[in-house]
Parts: sequence; structure tokens; C-alpha cells
Amino acid sequence: MADIFKEVEEELRREQYEKLWQRHGKLLIAIAAAAIIGTAAYVGWQKYRANELASLSDRYAAALTLTDPAAGDPAAAEAAFADLQDAGGGYGTLAQLQAAGLKSKTDPAAAAALYDRLAADGGAPDELRDLARLLKVMQLVETGDGAALSAELQPLVADTSPWRFTARELQAVLALKAGDKTKATELLTQLSDDVAAPPSLRARAAELLAALKG
Repeated sequence: MADIFKEVEEELRREQYEKLWQRHGKLLIAIAAAAIIGTAAYVGWQKYRANELASLSDRYAAALTLTDPAAGDPAAAEAAFADLQDAGGGYGTLAQLQAAGLKSKTDPAAAAALYDRLAADGGAPDELRDLARLLKVMQLVETGDGAALSAELQPLVADTSPWRFTARELQAVLALKAGDKTKATELLTQLSDDVAAPPSLRARAAELLAALKG
């Protein structure tokens, strides 16, 4: 008797499965297919991104070779970096920095404008935006408004800034240019005594201090 009940139960379960499949079979196939297609698409996208970044890396490296002072081609390098400025993976930002660097050799004001535009780019990494601000000030040290430039450097001299040492050195230069010997001496003393500062920068600060005291 138990076997009969078991057979009936299995038959009922089989009929339920058949009815479920008849009602929802196509939908289940569609869902499974979508999952497979979605996974394949994701894997394909990952491979595409890897290939795209590899291609961007190659293009960026090729553009860098064109900046070689001995065998490069500045005009071609500028054009190559211009083509990369909308690229992803960080290469667009690096290309903008390189393009501005090339421009700085012939037109500091135009280079400063390029750095300023990059500094205002909310899509760029904060560290590179700050670097652009620093490089902009470098371009304008001789011709810009010293007080305004020093104020622009202020966020970069914080202890958490990776550019703090160069920013402080630039502030000292701007203070000297403005005739503020006291402030310049204070900043240069801090730099020359800071063991965390790069040795070359500490040496420059010490030389300037000696010149001020001489």
C-alpha cells in the first residue's frame, strides 16, 4: 500500500512540474539565457577594457618618446597628447599635464591656462589637480600677482598634501619677490630643518637662507 501512495505522490509531483513548465518554461529559459548573455557581456567588457587600457598605455608611451629633447618631435607630441586628453584610465589627465608641460617651454601663460583648466576638472584625481595648481603657480611666479598665487598655494602646504614641500618653497620665493624677507626666512628655515623634505629641496632652502643672511 505504501508503494501505491508513493507512486501517486510522484505522479502528482511530476504533473505539477509539467504544469509549471508549461506555464513558465519559456520565461525560465529566457531568464537563464539572459544570465548567460549578461555574464558573457561582462567578461567581454572586462576584456575590452583591458585591451583599451593597454592600447592607451601604448599610445601614451609613444607620445612620451616624442618629447625626447634630442630625437623627439614637440609638435607631434603635442598633437598626440591632444588626442589622448579625453581618454579614460587616467591617461587623459596625464596627457593634459604633458601637453601643458610642452606648452610651458614656449608660452608660459598658455601653459598656466591649461593647468588651471585641469585643476578645475572634477573628474581628475585630487592629487593631480593639486599638482596642476602647483605647476600653474610655477608658470606665473615671474609675472603673476604674488599675493594671489601664494593664496592659491595655501591648501597645498598642509601636512597632508603630497606637494607641500614644493608649495612651501614656492611661497618662500613669492615672499622674497614681494620683499617679505621675514616670511621667506621663516619658510626656508622650516624647509631646511624638515628631515621629511627631499634632500635637494632642503639644500636649496639652506643656500637661499645663507644668501639672505650674507
